[in-house]
Formats: sequence, C-alpha cells, structure tokens
Amino acid sequence: MSNHHCILVGAPVDSGKRRAGCLMGPDAYRTAGLAAALESLGHTVEDIGNVAPAAHRPDDETGKLYQPNLTRAWTESLSEAAEAAMAQGLPIFMGGDHALALGTVRGVANHAATVNRPQFVLWLDAHSDYHSLDSTDSGNLHGTPVRYFTKTATFDSFPPVPNPVPPENVCMIGLRSVDTAERAAMEKVGIRRHDMREIDENGIARPLTTFLEHVAAQNGMLHVSLDVDFLDPSVAPAVGTTVPGGATVREAHLVCEILHDSGLMTSMDLVELNPFLDDRGRTAHLMVDLCASSMGRRVFDRPTRSYNS
Repeated sequence: MSNHHCILVGAPVDSGKRRAGCLMGPDAYRTAGLAAALESLGHTVEDIGNVAPAAHRPDDETGKLYQPNLTRAWTESLSEAAEAAMAQGLPIFMGGDHALALGTVRGVANHAATVNRPQFVLWLDAHSDYHSLDSTDSGNLHGTPVRYFTKTATFDSFPPVPNPVPPENVCMIGLRSVDTAERAAMEKVGIRRHDMREIDENGIARPLTTFLEHVAAQNGMLHVSLDVDFLDPSVAPAVGTTVPGGATVREAHLVCEILHDSGLMTSMDLVELNPFLDDRGRTAHLMVDLCASSMGRRVFDRPTRSYNS
C-alpha cells in the first residue's frame, strides 16, 4: 500500500440549505478519530483547521436563492484551499453541506489542469445535485454543485470555472431522489448515473469498476464526494435529507475498498453530516470508517464498536 500525506480541511459550510447543523461536521469528524484512523494505516496526517469564507456582502432573505453571497464566498475560499492542498498531498474535505463541492471540485480540477491530467468525479449520493440556479425550486444551493463544476449552466456572479469537469467524467452512484428538471438536463449530457434499483439488480461493484477502469485508462485524477445520504438512514441518521433505500454498510465499505484497490483517488469530500441529528456519534464514526476503508483499512482491521455503551 502506498502511504499518503493526508490533509484534513475543515469546511463548515452551512449555507447550502435551510436546516442548520452541518457547520458542526468538521469537529465531529475530528472527535470521531479521523486523523488517528488514517495514521493507523501508515499515512501522515496534517489537519490545517477550518477554512473561512471569503469576504462577502450579507445575504438578504428576499431572493429565491438561499444565502447565495455566503455560498459564493465559500466557493472562492474552498477552491483556493483545495488547489493549494492538492499540491501538498491528498486532501480530505470535512463538511459541511454539499454546497462545499462547488469550491472543492473547482479547486482540485484547477490543480489537475496544472499537471495536465483530466479530472474525474465519483458522486456517491441519493441526489444528483444537478440543478441550475433557475431550476431549483427550493433555492438550496447544495443541490447545484455538479451543474456548476461541469459548466453546463450559467452561474452568474459565482467564480468562473476555468477547468470544468466534462459531464462524461462524472459517475453518480446511489441515486434515488432526482427532480424532474435535473433528470431532463442530465439526459442531454454524458453523466454516468446508477440508481439504487440498478444496484439492487446488478450489484454496486460493476458500475464502479467500469468507471474506475475508464479513469485509469485516461490517467485521471479522481475526486470522491461521499454524501451521508448515500447510506440508508437506518445506519446513518445524521443527515437532513434522509431518503429511504440507501446503500448498506457493507455496500458502502465495498465501494471504499474498491476505491483503495484502484489507487486512483486523489481527493475526497465527506459531506452533509449534521451532528445535531446523530445518534451518539454513530454516523460520524461510520463515515470515518468508510474514509479509512478508502485509504486501506481491511475488514479484519475494522474496530468493533458498540453504540449502546
């Protein structure tokens, strides 16, 4: 196993939706022992603390979009942090809601361009997050990152995307809540998308392995964005957007183990953890375990944890 210099980047983004709590996510991952889990696998770990949003005008509550100025400010600062961290090692962005990926993916893609490699994104999520600023009914910007970083819609006043990720370089696994507008927009582009019915019928390994073979053939850099709601809420309750029928613990670990075996992952988001909704840290610990699996922990190495003690 190759050892990495893992850079933990706190991204306490809580502006992407109206239900508060994700700003506590980075500290929950720290408390759940993410750094120690990675160090136990032989990686070096550097926690650079929490990123702060760039300077911005206060948001008013009159527009359709929720906190657009603050989210733009996060996009700017996280993009800079991501690009800088990529030059130092393998960044793990501890979120924060999924609006953070507006910045993290923009930043890692900028780095990939500087080393002349294509950027790929694996989106492990119940939702496609493919809304434009116009198509979102809720106005919650955590539903827009993929549309933004693929540059398949106009995002006025957001930082421009100089190195968009081609839609065909995006693979979504775990979908089970996709709005009509998102579905119609995705059907026009080449995003690989695999819903839970397909996974039920064919298993989770095949679509993932097919995608990873494509990444390897292109000498790509791979950003993995892992949303808590990829998992079934019965095992991961700490998320404000629960959708029944998600991945099991075993399916999620299999994805992460296959990712490690591939050696392709170059950056990772851990998003949508809302510790306010958790059950004694259960979801935070599971997300730490999954991150450790993606970085080389095997099933026999995994600590047995009682949630009743």
